[in-house]
Amino acid sequence: MEEELKCPVCGSLFREPIILPCSHNVCLPCARTIAMQTPDGEQHLPQPLLHSRGSGLPAGAAPPLDHDTAAGPACSGASGSAAGGLGGGAGGGGDHADKLSLYSETDSGYGSYTPSLKSPNGVRVLPMVPAPPGSSAAAARGAACSSLSSSSSSSITCPQCHRSASLDHRGLRGFQRNRLLEAIVQRYQQGRGAVHGASAAPAVAICQLCDRTPPEPAATLCEQCDVLYCAACQLKCHPSRGPFAKHRLVQPPPPPAPAEAASASPGAAQGAPSGGGGCKSPGGAGAAGGSSARKFPTCPEHEMENYSMYCVSCRTPVCYLCLEEGRHGKHEVKPLGAMWKQHKAQLSQALNGVSDKAKEAKEFLVQLKNILQQIQENGLDYEACLVAQCDALVDALTRQKAKLLTKVTKEREHKLKMVWDQINHCTLKLRQSTGLMEYCLEVIKENDPSGFLQISDALIKRVQVSQEQWVKGALEPKVSAEFDLTLDSEPLLQAIHQLDFIQMKCRVPPSPLLQLEKCCTHNNSVTLAWRMPPFTHSPVDGYILELDDGDGGQFREVYVGKETLCTIDGLHFNSTYNARVKAFNSSGVGPYSKTVVLQTSDVAWFTFDPNSGHRDIILSNDNQTATCSSYDDRVVLGTAAFSKGVHYWELHVDRYDNHPDPAFGVARASVVKDMMLGKDDKAWAMYVDNNRSWFMHCNSHTNRTEGGVCKGATVGVLLDLNKHTLTFFINGQQQGPTAFSHVDGVFMPALSLNRNVQVTLHTGLEVPTNLGRPKLSGN
Repeated sequence: MEEELKCPVCGSLFREPIILPCSHNVCLPCARTIAMQTPDGEQHLPQPLLHSRGSGLPAGAAPPLDHDTAAGPACSGASGSAAGGLGGGAGGGGDHADKLSLYSETDSGYGSYTPSLKSPNGVRVLPMVPAPPGSSAAAARGAACSSLSSSSSSSITCPQCHRSASLDHRGLRGFQRNRLLEAIVQRYQQGRGAVHGASAAPAVAICQLCDRTPPEPAATLCEQCDVLYCAACQLKCHPSRGPFAKHRLVQPPPPPAPAEAASASPGAAQGAPSGGGGCKSPGGAGAAGGSSARKFPTCPEHEMENYSMYCVSCRTPVCYLCLEEGRHGKHEVKPLGAMWKQHKAQLSQALNGVSDKAKEAKEFLVQLKNILQQIQENGLDYEACLVAQCDALVDALTRQKAKLLTKVTKEREHKLKMVWDQINHCTLKLRQSTGLMEYCLEVIKENDPSGFLQISDALIKRVQVSQEQWVKGALEPKVSAEFDLTLDSEPLLQAIHQLDFIQMKCRVPPSPLLQLEKCCTHNNSVTLAWRMPPFTHSPVDGYILELDDGDGGQFREVYVGKETLCTIDGLHFNSTYNARVKAFNSSGVGPYSKTVVLQTSDVAWFTFDPNSGHRDIILSNDNQTATCSSYDDRVVLGTAAFSKGVHYWELHVDRYDNHPDPAFGVARASVVKDMMLGKDDKAWAMYVDNNRSWFMHCNSHTNRTEGGVCKGATVGVLLDLNKHTLTFFINGQQQGPTAFSHVDGVFMPALSLNRNVQVTLHTGLEVPTNLGRPKLSGN
């Protein structure tokens, strides 16, 4: 909230805030800083074009900035002489000026003048402009208050919306004080532990135009401009030449002590001139904020009158004198209290919308902070994953390097062995040949012909054999010194250079991960949950869930969609099912997940189904007790469905009046529900009275058995879908069994009764083994 309580000019908490016509607020001392004179080009326009109509300003009179700057005899004299010089000229054209004011922007309190100098807070300030030489106003500028010459009017530009407004004869005091904002600032200061009224008073006077942070202490105060300057800003913005040559610069007065500020009079709080020549430092008496007791605001035009009405046309509170004597007499007015409540309600209603948006913004910020945290965590995870993947690549390359080095070593050893073997073989043959040659040469040297001929044939054969041993290729190396191993690393290098994230590439999704902690069974239904593995870059369009038949058969699709949680109903009891799931996208279908094994319940737990029963059926006791509102028989089904196995349930007769004929059995989901169970081909039942029972299907009565029901009796129903039989028991006595082996499909527990019977269902029972045999009747 503190930003709402700071002045847009000085950046400090508001001191004597005034409300500009554009509804923005500004400190009164800061308003003196940004107030400016109308440029000379506009000085000769009729005065009504420079002021709002009905302001009460006499023609030809220039408005002062506020009451303080209008105080003092020198300033009054200058203003009076100037007014006399221009009174005749403006008075003659009053009617014409009034007509022109109908088209003037200043009727709404706004002008169009843009300041030229810029303050530290972005507010542009225009110095006061002198009148042209020789004009009637030039003589008046020689007075002490030349800045307030009658030939130029004053205006103020809002520092926030930059719209200009002209001042009337009251100057800045013509703007209403925002007492509500003052009170809020005081409460805010007290809440921060500041001394009441003392926190608004600065310890030292500071420069109002300084662009340094923090601002420099003020060195001078211009009595005419009522602006505090440091030495540097005074040389830059207020040189002692030109129009500023006659301005009086004095030492800035010391700020008031806290005790003095707290005891300031109401007149000082309203901006009455203080002693010292009409100049006071910002944060003086007005900044004290008044006493601790809130004073009821009074009308600025009739200071003794309190506000009592609200002018709808001008959007301002007024007193009764304003209605009788002032310019609000013909305006639409409403009671102040009623408008106060109405505007409070409007503000509260508008705040509701802002509050909702603020709540959404807070939730959005929480979401963004969560995203920040997730980004941090995911970033670390991805970095770790990237390092692990790159390390795996390096390890794989190192292992492959070792394999390749092993191959090179083996090839080198093989070549060396081949060469050494050839060297040894060649050396041996060379030694043998050399020895034979030397021997033959010695034989040739002998001169004994007979001795030579005795051995010559054998030597010739040996030499020929030795020559034949040096066949073609024998003196050629069997292996080359070059290695015929060329490593093709170019594809791998290209793959390394192309190694990048595949966020923009679409591949088939990986296999989902089954969340075993969320997979469960209930009765004859199973629930499966799964998710995609982390760091999955491939998009997923949906999932395909497959389930077998509970008997080790083929898988079949039971769900296709985008959800990651699925429940399959209507399965077999006491059966084991295998389930698996796979994901798919536009690129294809991914691999299956691991198979999960799920076991359905051994026995059936169910109740009567309120959605499938006849509308006359009345259910209670969590849908376990049934009766009827009609004298005719009505059918209600159970919530379980059976297609396999052996199932048993019982029904306790709570009420049995006037000997009705309730029927118990099984039926299809499409059974007729407005007549006795078993009269159509969709139900198989036993109907019973107080003496005997009959089996009925397609309105055919068979197997009459002795034994009826009464209040407190128990009827058991045994459905064996393995043998395709239906057996009934009354108080433990068997009635049946009845076979329907030609029937397959899904069967649901069923009951028909009227208003004379009430039964309660008991389920989750084990199949009985010690029940009595039936007592068959002769008929």
